[in-house]
Amino acid sequence: MSLPIAVVGGGSFGQGLAKAAASGGRQVVLWSRHPDRIEGGDAITATDAWSDIAAAELVFFAVPSAYVAGVADELGRHLDGSHLLVHVSRGLVGDELATVSEVLGTRTPCRRVGALAGPLVARNLASGEPGGAIIGSPFPEVVDAVSEAIGGPRLRVYGTDDVIGVEIASALVGLVALAVGYAARLGMGPGALAVLATRGLAEATRVGEARRGQSRTFAGLAGAGDLIAAVAGDGRPEIEFGKALAEGATISEAVHRTGAYIEGTALASHVVAFGARHRIQVPLADGIAHLMRGEITAEQLTERLMARPARRE
Repeated sequence: MSLPIAVVGGGSFGQGLAKAAASGGRQVVLWSRHPDRIEGGDAITATDAWSDIAAAELVFFAVPSAYVAGVADELGRHLDGSHLLVHVSRGLVGDELATVSEVLGTRTPCRRVGALAGPLVARNLASGEPGGAIIGSPFPEVVDAVSEAIGGPRLRVYGTDDVIGVEIASALVGLVALAVGYAARLGMGPGALAVLATRGLAEATRVGEARRGQSRTFAGLAGAGDLIAAVAGDGRPEIEFGKALAEGATISEAVHRTGAYIEGTALASHVVAFGARHRIQVPLADGIAHLMRGEITAEQLTERLMARPARRE
C-alpha cells in the first residue's frame, strides 16, 4: 500500500494539489488551520493535527511566503530526513530574496527539498485540465515522487536541478503577470503587452542570475512557459489583481476580488532593494513598488515603462 500524500495549506492551491493527487488514486492528508472549511472526499482527509502529516513521505507545502517561517517551525517538529518537502509558493523572503526552499532547509530537518512551478493554476489542477509543470530539486527522487503523485497523461511534470532559478522565475513571473493584467485593463494593445512581458522576463533573468540561477531556466516552463499561460488567460490571480488595481480598487479590495494571496504586493519592494544592492536594473519591480505605495498613478506607471530607452536585445 502506498503512503499518503500530505499537503500543508488549505488555500486554493493546496486544495488543488490535494484534488490532483486524489484523482490519481492517492490518499491525501490536507493540513489546514480550518479543516472544517475544506471540501474533502473519500480520498482527502482534512486535519489540523501536525502529527497526521508525519505518515506521508511526500509533503507539499502550499503556504504564502510571509508565513513560511512560522509554519515551517511547527511542521519541522514532526518531520525528519526521510520526508520529501516540496513547496509551491510564488514568493521570496526579504531584501536578499531568500527562496522558500532555503527557508525550509534551515527550519525543518528535511534536506530533500524542491519547488513546484510553471503554468499551474489551482482551478486547473483541481479540474484536471491538460498542462505542464516543472519541479526544481537537486534530488532525483523528489522529481520522481512529484511526478508520480500528480503527473500523468494530462499533466506533464519535468525536472531540473536549478531549484533557485525555478523559484526566482516563478516569483518574478507573478510580478510580470500583475503588470500585464494592469496594462491590459488600461487598454494597451498586443504589441505593448509583448514589450512589457518580454522586458519583464529579461528583468527576472537578471535577478535570477545574480542569485546563481541559470538563464536557461527562465526560457523554460518556470519562466517563459508560465508567463505565456498567464498572458493567454489562464485565470491567474495576479492578472486579475492587476486588472482590479487598474480599475481603481485599493490593494485590499483587489486581494478580496481575486480571493487569493498575492505575493507581488510585498515582493516588488524586496526586488527593488536587491537590485540597488547588486546594481541590477529592475524598472518593472520599481514601478510596481511605487504603485503599491500610491506614489504614482496608472498612467504614470505605463508612461514610465514605455519611455525607457530601447537597448540592444
